[in-house]
Amino acid sequence: MPSDASPDSFPLSSVRTIALVGLMGVGKSTVGRRLAQRLGLPFADGDQVIEEAAGMTVSEIFASRGEAEFRAGEARVMRRLLEGPPIVLATGGGAVLNPDTRALMKQHAVSVWMRADLKVIAERVGRRDTRPLLRGRDPLVALNELARARYPIYAQADVTVDVGGGSHGQAVDAILKQLRRFGRQETKR
Repeated sequence: MPSDASPDSFPLSSVRTIALVGLMGVGKSTVGRRLAQRLGLPFADGDQVIEEAAGMTVSEIFASRGEAEFRAGEARVMRRLLEGPPIVLATGGGAVLNPDTRALMKQHAVSVWMRADLKVIAERVGRRDTRPLLRGRDPLVALNELARARYPIYAQADVTVDVGGGSHGQAVDAILKQLRRFGRQETKR
């Protein structure tokens, strides 16, 4: 591991949850697991925690209970995870739409917007039909609509990192670099 990527290069005195935000398919879960390992923090995938709590998949929740009920459960899970001990958290793409979740994130986490070219994301999510917001739709069209609505909210993140053009390891390195920069700025305040 390069010395500049060691866990102690991120100020441990200010370790907070690292909350990864961004559109579905950008790599929050995969990159998040690797980031957690590098930082020596536990990892949680918000959608997976929701599925475990509900005893059904996100798609099944959408189908049987609707998006509003899913979002309510998502907000409860986000509160529990954000108010808990520091972790690396892969949020669902729509989790930050809830203003209370955004406020909790500001209070308890460093948020990282993982941004990627929509064509790259569309190609990734088009491989499987497990995304309720994309079902029966052209992925690129749907992602463009989501981006228009969500990018202004994602842009409120503490850190923005462009990912998608390289490997997951490169994404982790880029996030760590930006987290170190953010940590240095925070200690100067």
